[in-house]
Amino acid sequence: MPLKTHLDDEPTLNLTAMLDVMFLLIIFFMLGTRFIDDERKIGLRVPEVVDRGTLTAAPARKEVNVFRDGTITLDRAVVSLDQLTTRLAAARRQYSELGVLVRGDARGEFQTVASVLTACKRAGIQDLGITVRSVTLNKKP
Repeated sequence: MPLKTHLDDEPTLNLTAMLDVMFLLIIFFMLGTRFIDDERKIGLRVPEVVDRGTLTAAPARKEVNVFRDGTITLDRAVVSLDQLTTRLAAARRQYSELGVLVRGDARGEFQTVASVLTACKRAGIQDLGITVRSVTLNKKP
């Protein structure tokens, strides 16, 4: 059985790479603060404004109701399909991300709702929604 006559060297931790990164970060931050000081020395006074938010608030989604008899309303005003397309296109020109919410009567014809959705697409509306009512089903044991 061979016996060790010399001691193994202890493993060492090489910190050279970590120290290089730390010195580079220190130099980077020192130069960055130097540029801030130079900017403050410029003899220029920047105008001040009060932030009051946007000039106009984003409009709420337009509501289109489709009644059982086929009557169509846009924001509670009765319109035809052509008028609906024209009014939505005009509203979309003012606010490009305008959304439309279509509410159809459950007992009405779906064809009328489909025609309203087509009119919305012709007006360039991208954000379309259809409302439904959620009901819970009674399960029998």
